[in-house]
Amino acid sequence: MHPPLRRLLLRTLCLAAALAIGAAPAPAAAQQPITDVLTFLLTNRSIPTGDFVRDERAAAETRDVFVDFLVLEQATSPVPSSSGGFTYRIDPARNVPERSSDSFGPYFVERALTAGRGQASVALGFRTASYGNVDGRDLRDGTLVSTATALRGQPAPFDVETITLRLRSNALTLTGNYGLTDRLDISGAIPYVRVSLQGERIDNYRGNTLVQATARASAEGIGDVVVRAKYNVHRAGASGVAVAGEVRLPTGNQANLLGAGRTTVTPQVIGSYERPRLGVHGELGYSFRDVARAIGYAVAVTAVAAPSVTVVGELVGLRLDGIGRLADTTEPHPTLVGVDTIRLSGVEQATNRLMAVAAVKWNIATTWMLTASVRRPLTSVGLNPGWVPTVTFDYAFRR
Repeated sequence: MHPPLRRLLLRTLCLAAALAIGAAPAPAAAQQPITDVLTFLLTNRSIPTGDFVRDERAAAETRDVFVDFLVLEQATSPVPSSSGGFTYRIDPARNVPERSSDSFGPYFVERALTAGRGQASVALGFRTASYGNVDGRDLRDGTLVSTATALRGQPAPFDVETITLRLRSNALTLTGNYGLTDRLDISGAIPYVRVSLQGERIDNYRGNTLVQATARASAEGIGDVVVRAKYNVHRAGASGVAVAGEVRLPTGNQANLLGAGRTTVTPQVIGSYERPRLGVHGELGYSFRDVARAIGYAVAVTAVAAPSVTVVGELVGLRLDGIGRLADTTEPHPTLVGVDTIRLSGVEQATNRLMAVAAVKWNIATTWMLTASVRRPLTSVGLNPGWVPTVTFDYAFRR
């Protein structure tokens, strides 16, 4: 019998035997770190490719890209603006604090105004994100091909392994801000994060399917704590220029994808132009991190819809250098003539990510503020959620 036909017959008999005895998929231990469970799911291959070394290399590259994407989500997840909704300055004529802007400011984008000397605020926010695709590939519909074998010249592979993943991340974040002087603010954010993962790996050989592996894991705990400082260099009314610095501390468990595992430092330049009812704000920063070097840029437009309501629209972007992308590689089978092996692997290249944000800030009573926002990615790079809602309650202590 011709060697390729003999291999195909053997593969068919093995699959039929597994289906006949009801072979159970190998489960991943739930108590393991999420990165280990993800590794188990991505590397549990069964297609006989004839090249173990390339299989292992491609599986490791795919795993590293997935882990980097998940860690990057935690490392770059936006935190609400440090200034809070209420900013004050001292009226020189009366020597009493007064609002320095009728607007409650942007949401994620910083503005040049600072809170004011002795002005303190706290906020508690909740966001939830469910991730539906990675690098433009759907994670849930069973079309993410990990490994495949195809007869050269045929339109579709005859043996395909696919991966399905359901990923969700929730975060409850406590933030605080304090004005040391009229021009200098310090602030911090402490997130409590929960990440859950569920997935399976399925082999489809000539229309016969077999679940090869299932995985389920979750973890929760403190994420990476954020510390900020902002200094107002120049101001003209509510407009001006500021410089800022943000440090993300590695307090989150990296193995469970709760944090980046590295200290990230991001210096920023911030500019604002505000009229009585309309404002434009922008920021530019550079992040030093091991996952990826990133240039962050953002612009926001704020409109005072009513004395107690500010409407916000924002665009937030990242230029990433040093992060992997998923790619399909096709190589000839080393022993089967006319047969190709397709593997999912990773390649490194510079990429851009962009997301849009819409928010409404409502002063519900005295110095209490409710902010509702939704953000959505505009690019397919990396791990992408659908609509990401966030709700934040803000309180400014009255002086």
